[in-house]
Amino acid sequence: MIEDLIENKKKTLSFEVFPPKKDDEFDNAFEVMDKLSALHPDFISVTYGAGGSRSKKTLDIAGYIQNTLHTDALAHMTCVGSTIASIDENIREMKIRGVRNIMALRGDRPEYMTDEQYNSREFEHATDLIKHLNQNLELTLAGACYAEKHFEAPDLATDLSYMKLKEEMGVRFFVSQLFYDNDCFYRFVEAARSAGITSPIIPGIMPITSANQITKSVTLSGSSIPKALSDLIANYSDKPEDLRKAGIAFAVSQIRDLKAHDVDGIHLYTMNRPKTTKEIVDAI
Repeated sequence: MIEDLIENKKKTLSFEVFPPKKDDEFDNAFEVMDKLSALHPDFISVTYGAGGSRSKKTLDIAGYIQNTLHTDALAHMTCVGSTIASIDENIREMKIRGVRNIMALRGDRPEYMTDEQYNSREFEHATDLIKHLNQNLELTLAGACYAEKHFEAPDLATDLSYMKLKEEMGVRFFVSQLFYDNDCFYRFVEAARSAGITSPIIPGIMPITSANQITKSVTLSGSSIPKALSDLIANYSDKPEDLRKAGIAFAVSQIRDLKAHDVDGIHLYTMNRPKTTKEIVDAI
């Protein structure tokens, strides 16, 4: 269980991967997992499609990580487009595969959901999912957090109050959404501790390796871009390989600074790129 691993090891290195969109891409996906597992992460999290659209694939990948690679798997589970019945079915499937760790998330509204469906959904917030999952005492639950607050939260205090509620409901550790300004993360952790949150808060790092990636990253996370990173992108925007190297160097610098500040671990958003991930792991 990841909960025991974090408690005993204290500082962890973990990766995030995503399942393939197409069935014929599975062989390659397993090869990617093999290469990432060879870097000896403490656990690997596997993302979930919008509204559970790829939940079966998430569980197949998580099961492979858990049983074939013998690395703890953390299966993401979103609830915004799910019913109680579908969540219970996913839990049964997880148990069959020996996966006992869940990242409990609300998730983004699927494009197919009508306003009527969205407004009458069975799980309104991640806390509703956490409450339901708590009926399965053998599960370890993780939660997400945002170093610069969730973009829907009116203020940081409100965001932290929900984070504290998740902890009280059974979440054992948190993984942050990506960010590029470490000072934002340090201020967030300080505020979280002041709010009484004691669980480990693991920073999430995503290296920028292409010019168009930055727009997607900011849209997903709501994170700010420090001048050093914006200058880097401007300087190398027409030099893809140089940008890739500079982006990796920026991520390595971030991680070294985080380690120097004694953070609870490092979580790398790998984008299923073993080569880039290996370069970062070797450097840190």
